[in-house]
Amino acid sequence: MYLPMRAATLLLWLTMSCISGQILAQAPAWALLPFVKVDSVNPILQPRWSPAWRDPISGQEVHWMSHNVLNPAAVVKDGKLYLLFRAQDSSAQAPSGTSRIGLAYSSDGLHFHIHSTPVLYPAHDALLRYEWPGGIEDPRVVKREDGLYVMTYTAYDGHTARLCIASSRDLLHWTKHGLAFPDTPNLWSKSGAIISTYREGGPVAQKIQGKYWMYWGDTHIFLASSSDLIHWHIVRDSSGHLLSVLAPRPHHFDSRLVESGPPPVWTTHGILLIYNGMNAADSMRDTAWPPDMYGVGQAWIDPLHPQRVLHRLTSPFLIPEKTYELHGQVNRVCFAEGLVRLAGKWFLYYGTADSRVAVAVLQP
Repeated sequence: MYLPMRAATLLLWLTMSCISGQILAQAPAWALLPFVKVDSVNPILQPRWSPAWRDPISGQEVHWMSHNVLNPAAVVKDGKLYLLFRAQDSSAQAPSGTSRIGLAYSSDGLHFHIHSTPVLYPAHDALLRYEWPGGIEDPRVVKREDGLYVMTYTAYDGHTARLCIASSRDLLHWTKHGLAFPDTPNLWSKSGAIISTYREGGPVAQKIQGKYWMYWGDTHIFLASSSDLIHWHIVRDSSGHLLSVLAPRPHHFDSRLVESGPPPVWTTHGILLIYNGMNAADSMRDTAWPPDMYGVGQAWIDPLHPQRVLHRLTSPFLIPEKTYELHGQVNRVCFAEGLVRLAGKWFLYYGTADSRVAVAVLQP
């Protein structure tokens, strides 16, 4: 049956709201719920005609965040909340759509001031062949015990995505350390989320049995380990294949793919993994949700065995329903990457339709 666009959108919203209400009513004790979107300020970051910045590769003046702003990492430093977000330019001269990492800060987690220039970007260095012209995408940031901030990010050359590592002491000046998995330089890899405790509001990398652990991948979610957060080793199964920790589920919202979200929350009782899932467009899709929709889910993992999933929500707890979540560079997307605790509240930051940034809050 044909419905006018406005009526169809309303019907979709009512269906999603009903299912979301059921999720909250049946939420297990381990889940971090409910998150409520802050409609009064969303989207909190969006494209803007920023002051021109000279790109070191093309030599051209570009407006580095004029096309899209999306997928932020979040940390707390000196009582302020910082977002490190992906921004794309719309230059008519340099390659259009190149991604760079910008920095924004806030005292309340809702209203942000944006640093005038990007803080991490393709340059004339050893990573250029991996980072140009696509750029640097989708950061996640944790702090090490000694105060060093470590970022995982995706380098995209226009053909292959590769997970990379950078570090900083002040969030402004970053040192690139290269590929996370240099032994397999052509492996498609992205979305590195390092297991952390949330101290003073922000993620601090947590060792489990003497090692740091990272969930990564954007088909299945895989596992890697490290002794220093800089050098990483892929965990493989007994056959030598990538060890899949979390897989797509037929006829669920994450039937096409799963992808790591913010740094997972480690507690003595379990590891809370917030992840992003995409619905399939074929017979494997969950018919309760639109095809190709990105929603956000949660899984509960053994605190001593990060490869062992104990429980998993059956449906997403964050779904695209607002106009800026439904329509953009990629339609119907909520994609979570940043999580912090500030003033007793949990703040979850997510990209919307690959175009803007929004926030949802869990009250105490």
